[in-house]
Amino acid sequence: MQPPASSLRLDYSDRTPRRRKARWSALLSTAAAIALGLIYTLTRSPDTQIPATSDPEGNAVAETATAAPMPTAPDASVIQVAPTPPLASGLVFDTIDIVIKRNDTLDGIFRRLKLSITDLASLRSLPDVRKALDFLRPGDALQVMHRDGAVQGLIRQISDTQTLNVTRDPAGFASEIIDNPLESEVVRKHGRINSSLFLAANEAGMSDQTAMTLAGIFGWDIDFVLDIRSGDEFTVIYEKLSQDGKELRDGDILAAEFVNNGRTFRAVRYQRPDGSAEYFAPDGQSMRKAFLRAPLEFTRVSSRFNPSRRHPILNTIRAHKGVDYAAPTGTPVRAAGDGRVQLRGRSGGYGNAVVLEHGGGVTTLYGHLSRFAKGVSEGQRVKQGQIIAYVGQTGLASGPHLHYEYRLNGVHRNPQTVKLPDAQPIAAHLLADFKARTAPLLAQLDSGNAPRLVAQR
Repeated sequence: MQPPASSLRLDYSDRTPRRRKARWSALLSTAAAIALGLIYTLTRSPDTQIPATSDPEGNAVAETATAAPMPTAPDASVIQVAPTPPLASGLVFDTIDIVIKRNDTLDGIFRRLKLSITDLASLRSLPDVRKALDFLRPGDALQVMHRDGAVQGLIRQISDTQTLNVTRDPAGFASEIIDNPLESEVVRKHGRINSSLFLAANEAGMSDQTAMTLAGIFGWDIDFVLDIRSGDEFTVIYEKLSQDGKELRDGDILAAEFVNNGRTFRAVRYQRPDGSAEYFAPDGQSMRKAFLRAPLEFTRVSSRFNPSRRHPILNTIRAHKGVDYAAPTGTPVRAAGDGRVQLRGRSGGYGNAVVLEHGGGVTTLYGHLSRFAKGVSEGQRVKQGQIIAYVGQTGLASGPHLHYEYRLNGVHRNPQTVKLPDAQPIAAHLLADFKARTAPLLAQLDSGNAPRLVAQR
């Protein structure tokens, strides 16, 4: 029978003969193991020394060496580590994937990762490598293979179709450019606009970038801010690019048709013998005009040309001899055409304004600007589409917007409807070649069937 709990005595002492014997036995076993280890260390061959190296973080690491197994107690656990697979030359290496960040330099990257600066200088002495590494931008990627900081190889994708590959052998570094050809498939898409061009393009299977390109092609004839109507339609024949069976992106638009408010516009892409390409109407007239219809990208328009509009601030009937494009402050404003800066500064109710003189008696005005683009000054020449200023709310403005005017010999004309001068048509000596090359594309617009062509580029 067990005594009451209060009478139990817990004895943790090791003063009994049995426990003293067990303790001495454990001490003798430990001493024997230490002695065996010392004997092994003193008697092993010099060939079995384990060289010290370091891991990518700079911590000391012992590499695996071939040696006789160390004696162990019968119940000891043995952990075997598999060696890292070697290169063809037998060297174990580490791979670092590098993504370039803003203000990064190769010198700084190599120093931060403890890679050899001497190897960097040797790499940059190779013409192909220097050219590929001198133009790094944020987001670009590099892959570097190294052994204890000594570079063994480098890979950089230069473009969609070319990859730089650098390897190291006993003679030094060697580089090669590997071609990665793209496959191009010609496709045809058709869409109808119910609410927006972008939504209709996406529903037709086109990317936003292709929709923007489409708007750019017809942007001299159609104001995509003001003129788009529900029910407008478009047909686009363009390339889809892929590589090794993986789709990359949309390619060039080859031909397109846009039906806007009952008016039909067509364009085809023609590449001249010198390699330059441009879009033309079927008769060879350039799709480009001397002036853009709208000096902004897609935005909401708050006020159109109205000679009898009530001014929102002065509350009086005051002619509105231009178009107001509502847009966030800081939205870039583009020059409608080539010209010379006649005015840059404050101009009464226009606030900050720019006036461009284009020749032929045409001037354009851009008002209520928040600031001017760097380098734009009076007397300077600008090109069509060049950013000259940014949307603001200066002067008599009830909200941030661009006020745009088109004047001919000092008389205000409606920028949305005025007939714009044409750009130069295709050269006469190229007209026959142009018609021969573009006829099949125009036929595809008519037939509704685009060939499923696949070709390498």
